[in-house]
Amino acid sequence: MSAEQDKALVRRLVVEAQQNGNLEVVDEILAPDFVDHTPLPGVPPTRDGVKGFFAAIQAAIPDLRIEILDQIAEGGGVATRKKFIGTHGGPFLGVPASGRPVDFEVIDILRARDGRITDHWVVVDKLGLLTQLGAMPAE
Repeated sequence: MSAEQDKALVRRLVVEAQQNGNLEVVDEILAPDFVDHTPLPGVPPTRDGVKGFFAAIQAAIPDLRIEILDQIAEGGGVATRKKFIGTHGGPFLGVPASGRPVDFEVIDILRARDGRITDHWVVVDKLGLLTQLGAMPAE
């Protein structure tokens, strides 16, 4: 696949599955042998883990919007910088619903092969997120 096709595949995963909650898309887009190399504690590094995490974030931030800010693709790899925006309306990361607004950035790196995503790595400012959720004191 071309770099543009790989980016479109990742955008579809972000919009349809992660933002809109259509979890059937996960099985369609992620390869059966998919590995999440940086899952949250307690989340399996598999497609089922991804579906569970996407469902949890939908429940925690029911008005979730995800903006893709940047995408770079080369050689089957896609790096995406995206922003999550919404209201903390349900438990998340062990923090009960606070009703607070959240606005945090994530950088994902995904590898695609034969039109499916095979690997995932993520960098997220967990301290900043926990502060926004009210679990950590603001500086």
